[in-house]
Amino acid sequence: MPVVKLNNEYLARLTRCDIKTIRDNLPMMGSEVEREEEEQTDVQYFPNRPDLYSAEGTARALRGYLGIEKGLVEYTVKPSGISFHVDEGLKNIRPYLGSAVIRNVNMDNAMIESLMGLQESLHWAVGRGRKKVAIGVHELDKVEGPFTYLAAEKSTSFVPLDYDREMNMDEILAEHPKGRAYAKIVQDFDKYPLIVDSKGRVCSFPPIINGELTRVTENTHNILLDVTGIEPRAVSVAVNILCTAFVEMGASVETVTIDGVEGPTLAPSKRRVSAAECTKLTGIPMTAAEMAALLEKMRFGCQVIDEDKVVVSIPCYRADIMHDCDIYEDAAIAYGYDKIAAELPPGFTIGKPHPVQALYSEVRAAMTGQGYLENTPFTLTSEDVAYTKMNRPANPKALHVLHPISEDQTIIRTDILPMLMESLALNRSRELPQRIFACGDVVESLTTYPKMAGAVIHTGADFSEIYAAVDSFCMMMSIPYEVKESDDPAFIEGRRGTIVSGGKAIGVFGEISPAVLNAFGLEQPTAAFEIDLRDFVKY
Repeated sequence: MPVVKLNNEYLARLTRCDIKTIRDNLPMMGSEVEREEEEQTDVQYFPNRPDLYSAEGTARALRGYLGIEKGLVEYTVKPSGISFHVDEGLKNIRPYLGSAVIRNVNMDNAMIESLMGLQESLHWAVGRGRKKVAIGVHELDKVEGPFTYLAAEKSTSFVPLDYDREMNMDEILAEHPKGRAYAKIVQDFDKYPLIVDSKGRVCSFPPIINGELTRVTENTHNILLDVTGIEPRAVSVAVNILCTAFVEMGASVETVTIDGVEGPTLAPSKRRVSAAECTKLTGIPMTAAEMAALLEKMRFGCQVIDEDKVVVSIPCYRADIMHDCDIYEDAAIAYGYDKIAAELPPGFTIGKPHPVQALYSEVRAAMTGQGYLENTPFTLTSEDVAYTKMNRPANPKALHVLHPISEDQTIIRTDILPMLMESLALNRSRELPQRIFACGDVVESLTTYPKMAGAVIHTGADFSEIYAAVDSFCMMMSIPYEVKESDDPAFIEGRRGTIVSGGKAIGVFGEISPAVLNAFGLEQPTAAFEIDLRDFVKY
């Protein structure tokens, strides 16, 4: 979750109350104050509320929650007379563009820092590391429309932001820090995205870097906003959040015509909701009028239709409202979770541990008894960690994430051991020896089942030590087993074994191969084992 740094003086000025009141109420709105300093407050927000990733968005929400200013914010936009043309050559590269003109901007350092922080947070939360959405903010007075968003030759040159010399686009990808960081998004295309003005001057090379020509400073008063991406809804969300943040700064928003389509409108959407349904789901008794009053604290517009129904106007920046339940959740936040009385459930039941959880308890007792420390790795991982670094062939039964948010989380784990190796790599600067284990669910195809793994790293870690750990574990778990030769490439040949129980292989152990150690950046001998626990439940 993103941590947003909020300037105390600027936030208090926008909210129109003192910083102590702000800090006391932020957690009640569903955020968490990470750090309180004299000049700033660091706040952690959930990814579903990107509209709060700035002092402007936070202040707007707080004014409603604190009763300073309720209801829907009405946004007025007028035409700028500026237009964009999108090149057909971008269809398979980065086809979508959103834009707006921001007038009468008067920014100080706090505003500029807030804008830059919002831009980077949106790149992470909405843009998925700029791949899905990238944002450009330009000083409009230094360029002239109409503008063109085109697929440019790689030899095109301009002066990138923070540089004082021209570079062609391939040079930018190879030499500029932002180019190196985001080159993978565009480097495989024959041409690169580029935004130029009517005189051919470069404004931006999205999603990599803006041009130095249009750098925004404290003296900037008119801004051209561009948002490019590969998903139109995400582009629209970013445009709306940025435009409404500028309005909070005191600026005005004007539309831009993109191939004949004018936008943004900043108009709210509407949804008809039920007070009875809200009461049923939240447990908070309320009438339609009471629900409307609560929702107005959360900056919705409300029109009571009858004793049960309310037509809710949803602000354009609230991209998280996708269902009636999202509105009911905001009503509960406005009511105050701390005001909901604790009650025992009306029914009485007697619970017992699930057999798999009971097994995990036995595994923990067996491993901690040997001096191993439990590790709790993520369920999501990547093919690189699970197979490539482990020197193993990819598992064809691995369940892939349909829309992964990063390259580090593309599959659900099929093994536990790669996660332990990753943990050892993250702690390689810590003192040795390190003995860790983990147990939990893995998934193959659509089958979920339990596994456990253990690993030890120190200068003398060897086959004998890990064999003894396996023997002790199986003895404490009352599992009959025998050892046969293994061919697992994650381990050193001749120093690895397959654990066999009931006539079938249930695990593997041995000394980790140097190739695997190098892949994870480990410099000390490491031994490990992993066991399939499916047949252990009956014991």
